[in-house]
Amino acid sequence: MTDAPYVVMCWADELLPRSTGEPSGSPRDLITGVPGLRYHRDRGGVHLHRPGMPGRITLTGFPARWWDRITGRMHRDCDGRLLQPHPGWAPGERAAYDVDSGWPFPPGQVFSPLLRRIRATAGPGTVNSTDAWSSQGGYRMEATDGPPCPELIRLLGDGPTGGAGWQVTHKRCTCRCDHEHDSCAVDFVDPATGIAVRYGNGRWGRTADKSYELHMAELNAKAFE
Repeated sequence: MTDAPYVVMCWADELLPRSTGEPSGSPRDLITGVPGLRYHRDRGGVHLHRPGMPGRITLTGFPARWWDRITGRMHRDCDGRLLQPHPGWAPGERAAYDVDSGWPFPPGQVFSPLLRRIRATAGPGTVNSTDAWSSQGGYRMEATDGPPCPELIRLLGDGPTGGAGWQVTHKRCTCRCDHEHDSCAVDFVDPATGIAVRYGNGRWGRTADKSYELHMAELNAKAFE
């Protein structure tokens, strides 16, 4: 993860489940964050898991003590609504999880390798990000300033370098173009499932200028307040 307190705060705020404290007819409206998610930290990083479920995600790249400072503030601000202290599933979480699980997502055997290789979509710029979501029976990725298309295809394609095994079905590459805001697009398909992964590279060419650095310094200070 990006080594910035504000970024860590955003992840914690979006991921950690808490009760809304408001009545609702939908179970999903009673819980914000990821239902059932719990964490613990050690020298290896911050480990995210669900009680009684296999699998674990480890967040690294930042001092793990930041997580304690940020979540400590969240515990105070949420006034007991943060569900982390529950060793198991808190009331309402399982129902919210069941609602999420009922959405018609494509099979995980495509999204899982996509997430494991999400770093491959980062370009050389100092500021870039990639969003990925379910779209039209497949997946869509959008990078603000991704790598050159040949490099992306090498890392996600079916070459000999340990890619995801996806095949390119369409490509519109402007990597060699001098126009700053021309975008690239690469469409992949997973041969095993026929699921499409559509990638777009905005080629924003953004850089972290002085105003950006000052703004991030303010946000990082607020993350620990």
